[in-house]
Amino acid sequence: MKMATASKSKRTGKSSAPAYVPPKKLPISFTVNGQEVSAEAPAHTTLLYLLRDLGFTEVKNGCEAGDCGACTILLDGLAMNACCALGVQAEGREITTVKGIGTVDNLHPIQQKFIEHGAIQCGFCTPGMIVAAKELLDLTPNPSRHEIKAGIAGNLCRCTGYVKIIDAIEAAAEELSSKKGKRK
Repeated sequence: MKMATASKSKRTGKSSAPAYVPPKKLPISFTVNGQEVSAEAPAHTTLLYLLRDLGFTEVKNGCEAGDCGACTILLDGLAMNACCALGVQAEGREITTVKGIGTVDNLHPIQQKFIEHGAIQCGFCTPGMIVAAKELLDLTPNPSRHEIKAGIAGNLCRCTGYVKIIDAIEAAAEELSSKKGKRK
């Protein structure tokens, strides 16, 4: 942070506090859910705050410390907590939020199974949980229950006790596998 040089007050002859100079904003361009986005933000702005400031409020602000997973996004296809990255690190990258996985009119099987299995309670953890499940099923199409538990281990849910979430992800994996089998 730059500070202006202290100067002496003409009236009192004492030094005055340095003037505050706001941090320089850096240009950032990246893709969110297939849409090109350009913004300016100070280098210290987290990706979480940058995304939310740009209107992507589906990325939830839970702990700001990487503990809860509410802000989970896919960065170039890999799940990460947006609170643990700086916005400038998104330069030239591709970000997917829960809204990039499916829509109200065209739900992804993970989203549909969360509804069918009652895996959504208060809904606060749901976007991050679905994003984590998406990465898991992209990397491990037929996960065991143990692998599902490991895949969502970075996402906390205070309502469901996880059984319904695990059941939903397991059912989504089965549906996605049967769809792939029909395409062959």
